[in-house]
Amino acid sequence: MMNRNWNPVTHKYGKMRPFDRTIPPSIRNTFSELATRAIQEAQFLTKKKYRECNEKEVLPSMTPDICIVNFYTDNGKLGLHQDRDESKESLRKGLPVVSFSVGNSAYFLYGAERNAKKAKSVALDSGDVLIFGGKSRHVFHGVPAIFPNSAPKQLMKDSCLSPGRLNLTFRQF
Repeated sequence: MMNRNWNPVTHKYGKMRPFDRTIPPSIRNTFSELATRAIQEAQFLTKKKYRECNEKEVLPSMTPDICIVNFYTDNGKLGLHQDRDESKESLRKGLPVVSFSVGNSAYFLYGAERNAKKAKSVALDSGDVLIFGGKSRHVFHGVPAIFPNSAPKQLMKDSCLSPGRLNLTFRQF
């Protein structure tokens, strides 16, 4: 499995990190297992709620080989966009995006088109996991606002995390 670096300027994956010309590190097994387990739990809940469906068609399995880490300051934002930079095969199969939130809460917008006024919104708190895959893999999504000082106090004390929101997003190229 090749390690890849996502370049936010070119919106492409490369073999080297442009800022230090080194190969990006591999995803630790612990994180890969967390993402895989989150998908399995979501498949189980899907099967339980919609007994007639094939949960692996609704939400395919994947082995993450990419982790994009975003840190949002208290006034950080991310406009509505689609994640379409992975391989054509991954996108065709609807392989999921698995997103872990740590720190401050945030609004998460999502919708069928790039229009914030028509998008739905959900609050994501520290510890929440968001997964979108299958037919919803190409959903437009973004983060319009962070809730300052909303992180669990004990987390901030124990981790020495800077004030803000840390997001780990796992995908398969």
